[in-house]
Amino acid sequence: MPKIAVKKLDERATLPTYGSQYAAGADLYALCEEELVFAPAETKLVRTGLAMEIPEGYAGLIYARSGLASKRGLAPANKVGVVDADYRGEIMVALHNHSDKEQRVAPGERIAQLVVAPFLKAEFEERETLSETVRGVGGFGSTGTK
Repeated sequence: MPKIAVKKLDERATLPTYGSQYAAGADLYALCEEELVFAPAETKLVRTGLAMEIPEGYAGLIYARSGLASKRGLAPANKVGVVDADYRGEIMVALHNHSDKEQRVAPGERIAQLVVAPFLKAEFEERETLSETVRGVGGFGSTGTK
């Protein structure tokens, strides 16, 4: 299990926590002076007050919390945020209100989850042709919708 160095940029910040023994994502908490109000279709950058040192070969992936997204319509605007290993700034969550109702986020509320995952770095090589496959150039929906 990799260890992640975390720096509190504000003493009120909360370190990420796992909600259960086998949870893949660690909860990230809102750091705000007062309740944040999101109008329908509004996006705001929400502070966490934390900076992290993600190990080389890993990325921090910021996903929605399922309950917050499905019950209140609040989820990351970019669907999945990526924290690179060389980033040392504050972790921020671009939270978007997908609902048609005003939503609120309280100080210290869990707003997203962070999954630390290994990744493969690819080398991109330009070619004139690509190998043939059965699917070929079939795009969206070309393999069926069921």
